[in-house]
Amino acid sequence: MTARVRVLLAEDEPLIRAGVRAILAGDPGIEIVAEAEDGAQAVELARKHRPDVAVLDIRMPRLDGLAATAEIRRLLPEVAVVILTTFGEDAHIDRAVDGGATGFLLKSGDPRELVAGIRAAAEGAAYLSPRVAKRVLDAMGRTVRASRAAERVLVLTPRERDVLTLVGEGLSNADIARRLGLVEGTVKTHVSAILTRLGVRNRVQAAILAYEAGMVG
Repeated sequence: MTARVRVLLAEDEPLIRAGVRAILAGDPGIEIVAEAEDGAQAVELARKHRPDVAVLDIRMPRLDGLAATAEIRRLLPEVAVVILTTFGEDAHIDRAVDGGATGFLLKSGDPRELVAGIRAAAEGAAYLSPRVAKRVLDAMGRTVRASRAAERVLVLTPRERDVLTLVGEGLSNADIARRLGLVEGTVKTHVSAILTRLGVRNRVQAAILAYEAGMVG
């Protein structure tokens, strides 16, 4: 039997937290091990429970979700962090990426995206809700950045571009290996080479670049 994904949920609004809890409780492969009302408590509970994934709201008292993300990733680099965001918080995504977040999901999004994003994060993949990705690119200036991104990905081999496209779609290394008929170790090598060639620090930045270059719809 596959182990369940252990989740820490941090959200200061009780109704929203209850809604997210209800969605996740409906998936037998996910277990909520702790709930926090603010960022400081989220860090404390992450240290205590060591979840697979921490799901954090951006705006929380005492310590906001962005600062909590950075602290959790510093203390517990094995814990993936998924950020819950709204349409008005696009500008925070760059800071969240710098802090080590690996997923971005809209509070008002499809519940299936929430589950998919958490599962992807637990498997080491980067996951951006499609609507979040579109808003981020629009905010960044899609036309200019698309031209530059298209030029940047030319340094990649055809196989590396295939892998980057699937990274942009939020697939884990295991899923990419199955999709392309490769062994997982080969995919890891390709991902490492992609990050180096593109000069990006992590999978989320690579995924954003894939969106910018028009490799992901």
